[in-house]
Amino acid sequence: MKKLLFIASALVIGFSSCRGPAGYDGLDGAPGPAGQDGGLVYASAIELLIDFTPDNDYTHLEAYGFDVYPADVPLIYINWESDSDGTPIWRPLNQTAYLDQGILTYEYDFTQGDFSIFLGGNIADLSTVDGAYLNDQLFRVVVVPAEFLETARLKSKSYEAITAAFGLEEKDFIKRDLTL
Repeated sequence: MKKLLFIASALVIGFSSCRGPAGYDGLDGAPGPAGQDGGLVYASAIELLIDFTPDNDYTHLEAYGFDVYPADVPLIYINWESDSDGTPIWRPLNQTAYLDQGILTYEYDFTQGDFSIFLGGNIADLSTVDGAYLNDQLFRVVVVPAEFLETARLKSKSYEAITAAFGLEEKDFIKRDLTL
């Protein structure tokens, strides 16, 4: 029995102290070109000035004009009003206005190629709506990676929170005046 215990102990000690070759590292060669850093690069941003009319069926369809990936999401904001200092107050769509004629909503939908902003609500004849709600409506569209919205620790998806998170400034918005 002592002999068997001695052989087993010798085998355990012998196998635990063995080392094999380091493994295959691949072929040696020149290093490749430097790649891009990973992670989120930036958000793309557009500013649109739109008139909603019977001619455009109170809808505006717009191509982004840049690459939008399947996991990107456009967030659209309307310049709802300005504060006492003249600073714009941006509200996310969908947004509702309660008028004498009924309820007017600013809504949107999107695909990977384009987005549309349109009027909805329960007003039977949109031509009766005051021009202040139809003409020179200013929108900002910020296209962000959906992963960012899921993983970022944002308190809200407000215009201020999104632009601050991506470091967007006035100069970063592609301006498109569609009222001409």
